[in-house]
Amino acid sequence: MSVPSGPTSAPRRPRLLIISFSPIAADARVLKQVRLFTPTHEVTTCGYGEAPDGVARHVRIPDELVSWRLDRADLIARRFARAQAHQEVVAWVREQLEPGEFDVVLADDAETVPLALWLRPAGGVHADLHEYAPRQKEGVPRWRIFVAPYVRWLCRTYVTRADSVTTVAQGLADAYRREYGIRAEVVTNATPYRQADPTPVGHPLRLVHSGAALPDRHLEIMVEAVGLTERDVTLDLYLTRNDPAVIDALRAQAAALPADRAGRVHVMDPVPYAELIDTLARYDVGVFSIPPVSFNYKHTLPNKLFDFIQARLAAVVSPSPEMARVVEQYHLGAVTADFTAASLAATLDSLTDAQVAAGKAAAHAAARELSAEQQMSGWWDAILAADRRAAAVDPTLAVPADRGTDTGENA
Repeated sequence: MSVPSGPTSAPRRPRLLIISFSPIAADARVLKQVRLFTPTHEVTTCGYGEAPDGVARHVRIPDELVSWRLDRADLIARRFARAQAHQEVVAWVREQLEPGEFDVVLADDAETVPLALWLRPAGGVHADLHEYAPRQKEGVPRWRIFVAPYVRWLCRTYVTRADSVTTVAQGLADAYRREYGIRAEVVTNATPYRQADPTPVGHPLRLVHSGAALPDRHLEIMVEAVGLTERDVTLDLYLTRNDPAVIDALRAQAAALPADRAGRVHVMDPVPYAELIDTLARYDVGVFSIPPVSFNYKHTLPNKLFDFIQARLAAVVSPSPEMARVVEQYHLGAVTADFTAASLAATLDSLTDAQVAAGKAAAHAAARELSAEQQMSGWWDAILAADRRAAAVDPTLAVPADRGTDTGENA
């Protein structure tokens, strides 16, 4: 890359590439990165789907190229470097981008880090790891046998070479450090700040859950618990149609509740994220109970918990360590004794109206601190450090002095 020089060269914004093997315009976490940096950087995105708003350029990966389609013979023979280089998305992206054309690269998830390093950005590479990658799909035998060794190789060969790393929860950061010596800072999946006041506690008590309809999340536990509660409660589930069979089963389960509990549970259609927090704010308690069926589920700290906070709801969660820590530290509600429906029902029955109101007030008090605007400082600090390294190579690069103002209210 040629470096501009001379006293008449005009200052320029840092050229930042954000690369993710996901539909970026619909990926809440990556979209927050885009909206954080577009006010101060010349942002190029590389991923699936339409271009997100505000970027200078979008390199759209063709839909027919599958990011995890790897040559099985190479995986079996442990020819991981060959498998990575010949992976169809990787090969395609290398034809579209040129080493040296970006000052900094923000690589989302482990599989994009080799590409980021290949691009040789002067300021370096920041890796944002959305899960604990080596155990991402450990419940799928074929993935565990064939793909997991490849992902472990990606982590020890490439992620360890990133200049900085973030991940979504402390338990995952601890695992990366313990297993690979990777020092990852935590940037939670926090929700943008929403100005609002808590609403009075309703009668019946209005419970709500929002998220993906996936079989391994065992959403039926929450429906069963509502059928067991003595307290007068309702539960509305706003679920994306990841697996229509899961939604059908939940609706059948809700319809089969005892006659004296009929009509308590409703499986709702999903709402656009821009409308979700206002929708949740009509309720009293956000509920999420998820058995620790995998390492990542055990350490889950999902965006829905932060959605509940911005909606000014109390929270009732299972004893998943990351969720429990936040709920207990900020006095947001209650943590169940275990992961069973009986435990969830007992917790709901024990909640008084005063405790629910206190949880809603606590969410209000913590909303600013636990907002995306505060949590994203980990990304900002890492990219700013990379900008400074790039500026040491190219003196025409203007290092931002302040954070961008558009932090992704609809992310």
